[in-house]
Amino acid sequence: MRHRGSRPALRGRRGDRRRGYARPMSHQDSSSFEHLETIAIHAGNTADPLTGAVVPPIYQVSTYKQDGVGGLRGGYEYSRSANPTRTALEDNLAALEGGRRGLAFASGLAAEDCLLRALLKPGDHVVIPNDAYGGTFRLFARVVARWGVEWSVADTSDPAAVRAAVTPATRLIWVETPSNPLLGITDIAVVAEIARGAGARLVVDNTFASPYLQQPIALGADVVVHSLTKYMGGHSDVVGGALVAADAAIGEELAFHQNAMGAIAGPFDSWLVLRGIKTLPVRMDRHSENAGRVAEMLTRHPKVTRVLYPGLPEHPGHGIAAKQMKAFGGMVSFQVEGGEEAAVAVCDRARLFTLGESLGGVESLIEHPGRMTHASVAGSALEVPADLVRLSVGIEAVDDLLADLEQALG
Repeated sequence: MRHRGSRPALRGRRGDRRRGYARPMSHQDSSSFEHLETIAIHAGNTADPLTGAVVPPIYQVSTYKQDGVGGLRGGYEYSRSANPTRTALEDNLAALEGGRRGLAFASGLAAEDCLLRALLKPGDHVVIPNDAYGGTFRLFARVVARWGVEWSVADTSDPAAVRAAVTPATRLIWVETPSNPLLGITDIAVVAEIARGAGARLVVDNTFASPYLQQPIALGADVVVHSLTKYMGGHSDVVGGALVAADAAIGEELAFHQNAMGAIAGPFDSWLVLRGIKTLPVRMDRHSENAGRVAEMLTRHPKVTRVLYPGLPEHPGHGIAAKQMKAFGGMVSFQVEGGEEAAVAVCDRARLFTLGESLGGVESLIEHPGRMTHASVAGSALEVPADLVRLSVGIEAVDDLLADLEQALG
């Protein structure tokens, strides 16, 4: 279940300046790196000039000695504004996504909050997917809406539905592809054209795919969003978020708000994500291979009524996914006979698949979205099927994973 399509060219990152102070000294320049496997390991990373350590140190520090008033060493003054470990991660993120500016945050939702407050004002309108992540929906419905930003829901896999949802006040079109938890696929290049025609910006949540499998900026996105907690960290031991801007001006605006709002990634969290990213390509290959095998098995199981995985030829977004993704990722959702209680029972009976929220770690997870990650969308247009089970397929031996699902389905 692997797809090896052509990859868009990766753009090197150029320097820019934050509003009010210089961009801190950058680390390893990635402009000469052609392959993402190399970028993941080397971009933003350089040997420590003092000791020669090949891994960037954890700069667990709040403030920096200045060489005279305003005489900053490498542009560092206070770690909310910038920290060398976080700089290394942000440079790495920008290089991975082919963007001009990367920014690391305390969580994915902190990144989203910064993005919305930086680019929107009261009276603006946003189009969001009809199967968005529950936390994103909650942010729009219960936080952003309170300060006068309007939003509406559209099936972003249908370009006509996106066009119909756009209003004269639309400033952002928000896309998840693959989406969480229904694994919907959106044609990024087509929606980018719709956004440009409407004078809006396109935001793509690339968490499920990762930059190894999909390059939204090369396809026309203005900003890419990540929960670094998931595949980028990859080991279920860190919480973080990221924004990568295609344009230097947007990047500067986001950087100003990141500093002003302060929900930044700490140095140790930044270091953990940097470590995880080094193995992102090999992990994503294995996640995708295992998920493909799991999806194929589930399609044959008599108690499974529907399998949602873009690598399956019968998936409605399979052709688009094959065009814009390198492989189809590690997330699989499926529906079971017997409704909600049967789905919950499958989750309870799983042993190797750990019952838990989140995704993207090396270990396999199972959950019931309706009662867990997507409980916040109950009763809304984004409510998920009650008989739905979501899998984050890890990198264990696939035969062990298949056996566990067989017994869990009973």
